[in-house]
Amino acid sequence: MNYAHTCIRVKDLDASIKFYKEALGYQVTREKDHSDDGFKLVYLALDGDDTELELTYNIGHGAYELGDGYGHMALYSDDFEAEYARIKEAGFEVTELMGLPGEEPHYFFVTDPDGYDIEILRRD
Repeated sequence: MNYAHTCIRVKDLDASIKFYKEALGYQVTREKDHSDDGFKLVYLALDGDDTELELTYNIGHGAYELGDGYGHMALYSDDFEAEYARIKEAGFEVTELMGLPGEEPHYFFVTDPDGYDIEILRRD
C-alpha cells in the first residue's frame, strides 16, 4: 500500500486554496465539483510528491470544530529560515522558531484559515 491523501474540511474553499498555495507551495492537482450533491473536493500536492491534501468544502457549512484529537500535519523545508521569514512576511499566522528542550530551534507552526496547524521542520 501507499499513502494517498489527507482530507480536511474547510469553511472557505478559496481562502484555503490560497493559503496552501501561497504559504506552503501546494498546487491544485485535480478538482471534483459535486455542487448538485452539496460539496466540492480540491486535491493539492507539493512539487514532486504524489501524496495529496484533499480540501473538502461542504456547501453552506460554517466553521468546523477541530476537537482535541487533531494534532498537526508536518512538512520538511530545505531552507528553513528563509521559509519562516517568507511565510511570516506574507502575513500568515506563525509561531516563533522552536526546539525541544535542549535542542536548537528546528520547527515552527503556521495556522491555516480553518485553524489547522501545520508544522514546518528543518530537514536534517
